Formats: sequence, structure tokens, C-alpha cells
Amino acid sequence: MLANIRRYKYLDVLTTAFVVILLVSNLIAQKACQIGPFSIKIGSHLVKIGPFAVSGAILLFPITYIFGDIFTEIYGFAASRRAIWLGFFGTILLYVMAAIIIALPAAPGWHNQEAFAIVFGFIPRILAASLIAFWAGEFVNSYTMARLKLLTNGRKLWTRTIGSTIVGQAVDTTLVIILTFVGVVPLRTLGNMIVTAYVLKVAYEVLATPVTYLVINWLKKAENADAFDRHENFNPFSFAERKSLDT
Repeated sequence: MLANIRRYKYLDVLTTAFVVILLVSNLIAQKACQIGPFSIKIGSHLVKIGPFAVSGAILLFPITYIFGDIFTEIYGFAASRRAIWLGFFGTILLYVMAAIIIALPAAPGWHNQEAFAIVFGFIPRILAASLIAFWAGEFVNSYTMARLKLLTNGRKLWTRTIGSTIVGQAVDTTLVIILTFVGVVPLRTLGNMIVTAYVLKVAYEVLATPVTYLVINWLKKAENADAFDRHENFNPFSFAERKSLDT
């Protein structure tokens, strides 16, 4: 598999960018941000929407799903699987090193230990929830993308970029919010949090569709690749080399 993946010009750069965006998303996710309120005129009525309280990661994390679409569409499910696992273990390394550095005693002249712990400290429950949700959501996204491409025979790119996000983000958002907040907030609030975050993430992908089209079309020409995973093993734990590369 690695022999097939590493022959491309831009895949390693894209994979690195994917992992960096994922790690930064985890660092900024702890801040709760307010979006809105917005006023929309419907007929003669002015409708107020929001404000919404969302994680800071909402502005960056959905981009990882666009990367997942790019990996699967151009390089195939195997390349996406590789990137997901690299991101998964990179995130674990970030959490482990943060815990170690926080636990080490601060030097006498350094007075920012509390602020450092707030920024880089992670609650174990949130850590587990984010890792599980990321892993499951990204693999569902890539699998759906690959299957839809086969069903459409490579036509109508928007149906699979948006369709895969609808499914993948449903898994990711539901898992991360339930695993993080179940038993802490009322079920009605839990449902509202899931719906709000899910709608924002899917809307992000829809709005980004023109940019996704431009990037994918350019990369297909630059890499001379257009993967169809007809013979791919979609097991997320399988790293065996494919017998044939469908491009």
C-alpha cells in the first residue's frame, strides 16, 4: 500500500496538512465561541437566528472532512485510511505529551503553569469522546465517499462530497456530544446541541463545495489520478497492499 501511496507528488503534503489541522482543532476546541445572532428578513418579518454557542473547533475541524473527500476521491480509500490513522495517533501523542509536560514541576521563574494547564490540559472523558468520534466519523465519511463514487460511476461529485459529510458528520457529532455530555446535561439540551453542531458542520461543507471542486479537479490533473475502489478492502484495520490500483 505504501508503495502505491508514495508515488504521488502532493499526497504527503496533504496528509501533513490534514494532521496539523486536526491537532490545532483539538487545541482550540476548549474555547466556547458565540456565533450570531443573525437577522433574516422573510417577507415582511424579521427573523432572528441565534446566537449559537459552539466550540472553537467548529471553524477548523470540518476541513478535515474535506481532506477526507480529497484523499478518497483522488488517491483512494487506502490513502484516506493512512491519513486517519496518522491523525489518530498524532492526537494521542499530543495528549500524552501535554499530560507529561503539565505534570512536570515548573521552573522557579516561570509563572504560567495554571494558564498552560488550562490550554493544554484535557479531561479524559472529552479526550476519549473526541478520539472515538473522529475515528468513526472519518472512516464512515471515506467509506461513503468511495461507495457513492462507484454507484455514480464518478459523476456528480457534489453528491458524494455532501452525501459523505451528511453521514460522517452525523456519526461524529452524535458520538462526541453523547459521549461527552450524557448524564451531565438534560436529554433535550443534548439533542439541541447535536442538531445545532450537525447543521453547522454540514452547511460548512455545502458552502465549501465550489472550493472542493477546484482543488479536486486541479489535483486530478496534477496527479493524473482518479481512484475507483472496486477491489479495495474497506476494513479500517487492514493495511495490506492492494493487488490493483484503480485509477
